[in-house]
Parts: sequence; C-alpha cells; structure tokens
Amino acid sequence: MTSLSSFQRQYLKGLAHHLKPVVQIGKNGLTDRVFADIDRALFSHELIKVKFQDHQEKKEVFSQAISHELEGEEVGKVGNMVIFYREHPQQERRKIHLPVKRSD
Repeated sequence: MTSLSSFQRQYLKGLAHHLKPVVQIGKNGLTDRVFADIDRALFSHELIKVKFQDHQEKKEVFSQAISHELEGEEVGKVGNMVIFYREHPQQERRKIHLPVKRSD
C-alpha cells in the first residue's frame, strides 16, 4: 500500500469518528498479544482505533512501532486514541474504498 494522501486521511478520520476502540494498550505496553490483537482487528476491520490507557507519553513511539511492524498507516490521533488503517490484502474483501482526489 502506498502512503495515504491528506485527502484520504481526512476521509478515513470521518469514517473513524463513530468507531469505538477495539484494542487498549495498558500497563504492560506493546506485548506480542497486543500486536496480534491489532493485526487481527486490522485484518477484519481495516480501520480501527487503539486506546492508550497507560503510556500516553510513549504514544508516538508505540504508534510508529505498530505502523512499521504491522504495515499499517497511522491516520490520526484523537486524545489518547490513535486511528490506524491497513488495506485488506484481498481486493474483493475490502470494506473501505479510498477516494481519489480529482483535479478539476
């Protein structure tokens, strides 16, 4: 997947607005289980929110690690939550179709 444009990020933030966090990062931080939970959630939903219960000060470092390790994209941050997107590997199973900004 190529990097998201600002137009696509805004679109995804709009879609994520009503979503509840599906994974929470607590006192144990980024464990193998947390990575596995995020990976499964991205596979089934494509767009998710991750809530930082603890480690808010490490949110930036953890977000980069999640994006790198799971080949997802950080869409944005809202308070103690981070929005992630990863396109489904099978095109026919994709739930989200990113818009392409047209130059009129």
